[in-house]
Amino acid sequence: MYKRGYGIIEALAPLHVGATAGEESGNLNLIFRDQFTQTGIIPGSSIRGRFRSEMRRDEGAVNYWYGAPAETGESDATTESVVKFEYASVVWLPVFCPGQPVVWVSSPKLLKRYQRIVGDALKNEKVPEKYVGSSTLKTLKVEGKNKLFFNFGFLELKETKSLRAWFPGSEELPAVVVGDDEIGMIHDMALYRQSRVRLKDDEKRVDGGGFFNTEALPEGTIMVFPVAVRETKDAKPWQPFGEGHQSGEIYLGGLESIGFGNCMITLSMTTLNNEGGAA
Repeated sequence: MYKRGYGIIEALAPLHVGATAGEESGNLNLIFRDQFTQTGIIPGSSIRGRFRSEMRRDEGAVNYWYGAPAETGESDATTESVVKFEYASVVWLPVFCPGQPVVWVSSPKLLKRYQRIVGDALKNEKVPEKYVGSSTLKTLKVEGKNKLFFNFGFLELKETKSLRAWFPGSEELPAVVVGDDEIGMIHDMALYRQSRVRLKDDEKRVDGGGFFNTEALPEGTIMVFPVAVRETKDAKPWQPFGEGHQSGEIYLGGLESIGFGNCMITLSMTTLNNEGGAA
């Protein structure tokens, strides 16, 4: 039996999880992407690693919840972790849009994964089709049709309706659903990008070959990941943010020293019978 649930990630700063900050000439530090939609993801191992690092001062608790490493080098010396994580995917991605100025964008495939992960909360909801906008979206009436002046031209909407149920916390933001074959292109236009240089140690001059670029998911990105906690004999509760707290700020990914990675994570757990494995 597993206690299954999910975590919601809201990026409070640009979020980079991917290639490390190299110093090769012209290096573009790419984020990890989903193979189908080409949108940003956070691997489960990265989420697990951050939760583990937050608990390092209590080695016994770390090894209990996240597994003890094999000190002998033998594979069977590694203990199984009690908490299981899957990768985090985008639910809503903020994109600049003239006149809004921000529109949150998703696609049917991303919303279907979100629906599967959250379970009962959305089981009776129909996944919005592409070109459906939220009721809070500002549209233009052109020849009797609702159109959105998007960053690649006018987008004709089929309808606008309440998408409140599809937003964590039920705060409906200005949003539009686009096709699964379009979300990757829009995602690349929305990414936060920064050009960086390495300066000489003794003066403000660029060191030779020290120019490189970084991309990151923008501030305001909303993501979801499944989590499962294996039932144990002592029935200890998993409380990574402390007793009585289900949310907290945490840093994910790299480049924390230049202000990247600050996120708010909110956990929601439900007990379900699941003899087959993790969420």
